[in-house]
Amino acid sequence: MPTVLEATRRAPEPIGADGMHRSILRAAVSVGAAGVIVKLVATAKEIAVASVYGRSDAMDAFLAAALIPSLLVNLISESMNQALVPTLVRVREKEGRERAQQLLASSMLWMCLLLGAASLLMALLARGFFPLIASNFPPAKLALSIRLFYGLLPIVLLTGIATNCTAILNTLDRFALPALAPAVISVSILFGALWWGGRFGIWAMVYGTLAGSLLHVAIVAWMMERHGYPFRLGWHGMNEATREVAGQYGPVLLSSVVSSGGLLVDQSMAAMLAAGSVSALVYANRFVSVVLTLLAGAVSTAIVPHISRLVAHRDWVGCRHTIRTWVRLTALVSAPIAVLLIAGARPLVRVAYQHGRFGTHDTTVVAAVLAMYAVQIPFYVTSRVYYRFIVAMRRTDLVLYCGMINLGLDIVLNLVLMHWFGVAGIALATSLWTVSTFFFLWYWSRKLLKRAELEGAA
Repeated sequence: MPTVLEATRRAPEPIGADGMHRSILRAAVSVGAAGVIVKLVATAKEIAVASVYGRSDAMDAFLAAALIPSLLVNLISESMNQALVPTLVRVREKEGRERAQQLLASSMLWMCLLLGAASLLMALLARGFFPLIASNFPPAKLALSIRLFYGLLPIVLLTGIATNCTAILNTLDRFALPALAPAVISVSILFGALWWGGRFGIWAMVYGTLAGSLLHVAIVAWMMERHGYPFRLGWHGMNEATREVAGQYGPVLLSSVVSSGGLLVDQSMAAMLAAGSVSALVYANRFVSVVLTLLAGAVSTAIVPHISRLVAHRDWVGCRHTIRTWVRLTALVSAPIAVLLIAGARPLVRVAYQHGRFGTHDTTVVAAVLAMYAVQIPFYVTSRVYYRFIVAMRRTDLVLYCGMINLGLDIVLNLVLMHWFGVAGIALATSLWTVSTFFFLWYWSRKLLKRAELEGAA
């Protein structure tokens, strides 16, 4: 079996070879299978949580409180992963594992500092921005949201480190076990809700989330160290690779800020509607997120190391063939799933959630939101292939422009569609700007690839 050092120096597979596509497929299936298990555990968690808390004010408050920590992780840690991975793969391919380890240590140090600073800033500003994102909450409900937010803040650093470790493991072609690791968070929350819900109320959700997040970090950090990349924080200077990561990180971060602004807009506008609307959005989105994780997440995760290697070696024929193949495959799989999800929204919600305090009216509301959310599935899934190519090409500025367009569309579409369809209109607005994203990324991927081929032929 090859050592880690040998693996980092392997040349990419021949362009157009079936081996590369088989490798991507194996990785995607591994991530997808692990995702199925994680989502089954998460579904069991959601059923238990819905039975214990329903669409109560306490549950609304918890979901509002959890929004900012998850956004901070997406903003800072996920952005770092997207900026880091293509450069890390290039450095490892061209300069060896030791230089890649130094780049990783420097990048992870900055990520942790940013996560800590952002958490502190949000803690100081919480009483100012929570009335904006939960504008329709009565005073007691708003105060509970803020207290729960303070309790959840440690997960920002914990989850950020975990996602970074997972991304590094993926570049080493380790997919299945890292993808399984997040299941410990759902298990912890499930037991917290069932065992401690009666005693601690909604705070049982906070304790379960913290415990699961800490265990998740321990697992993936241990796995990363086993595969030759020990968890280290250290500064190794502003060399060419570090500058490249920093240059790509800015636009990706700003793009994530803009995208997260859309999530905040959705939640704040939902809070302006009838009580329970925020919960309806979240409950419905759980089903769609399963599909997006299993399809978009699996393919996107699996294709990153390969597309990064192809770009590093300036293999544009291989890039074109890989993009075309995986866009077609993801479209063929995702479109029928979207249709089935739209058609079966009501029975699916009824079976999954209609227990305890979750009644028939709740099912009607959540099913309508689910049907509108499901429209986005084929467009989102296929667009991830284009997205990964654009990031690998280090044109993250295009990602920023796309996010700015989407935020404007989201606000306008929300205002129009929520007037006609209520909270379901907010979900439909999300699906419509996802369609816009698909066409934007498709156009620029074609343009960048054509330009690169012409430059290579010159």
